[in-house]
Amino acid sequence: MKLTILMDNPQSWYVPYAKALEAELNRRGHTVLVAERPEEVTAGDIAFFLSVEQMIKNDVRSKNKHNIVVHSSDLPRGKGWSPLTWQILEGKNEVVNTLFEAADKVDAGVIYCQDVIAFAGHELLSELHDAQGKSINRLILQFVDAYPDVHGRAQEGEATMYPKRSQKDSELDSEKTIAEQFNLLRVVDNEKYPAFFHYRGKKYLIKIFKEE
Repeated sequence: MKLTILMDNPQSWYVPYAKALEAELNRRGHTVLVAERPEEVTAGDIAFFLSVEQMIKNDVRSKNKHNIVVHSSDLPRGKGWSPLTWQILEGKNEVVNTLFEAADKVDAGVIYCQDVIAFAGHELLSELHDAQGKSINRLILQFVDAYPDVHGRAQEGEATMYPKRSQKDSELDSEKTIAEQFNLLRVVDNEKYPAFFHYRGKKYLIKIFKEE
């Protein structure tokens, strides 16, 4: 098949997983185009929109028979931004990855398959992303291998939406314990948005690493 992988953020954590996915799809005999902009998408069988930060309009989606997104929540619950991060902050140790059809409305298309990511509760951001990236690729390969014998189902239940996170969301409370805020420390990015707190009129940054 002729497949497209669209990623519009070259700095995304998913980049190495996209490269691994491209290599595996090529190994299985498919033709794969990797695009960084929606206008680079060409006609084909399936386009995968992975780590894409914008809504893809219908004129781009119409070029392929299917347009696939993977979102780390049990849709329609947990639409929106950074669903894995928000669920870790909620204390969840199991997160659902959902592979579904892109639609006009955000995270609203029919669902084809899902995968459950299980965590032990100690993983930091790089480990969370590693499990997430491998799950995304697993779902995509499952979908491609089954195609065209794929069947979507409509989303059911009450929809919820996560807001976009910002640097301010990495702020720690100096009056709370490390244990109380450990899940926040797990999801901060040491370089892009490190944890911080204010104390005695000063701002302090905290970076977290795991000693193996």
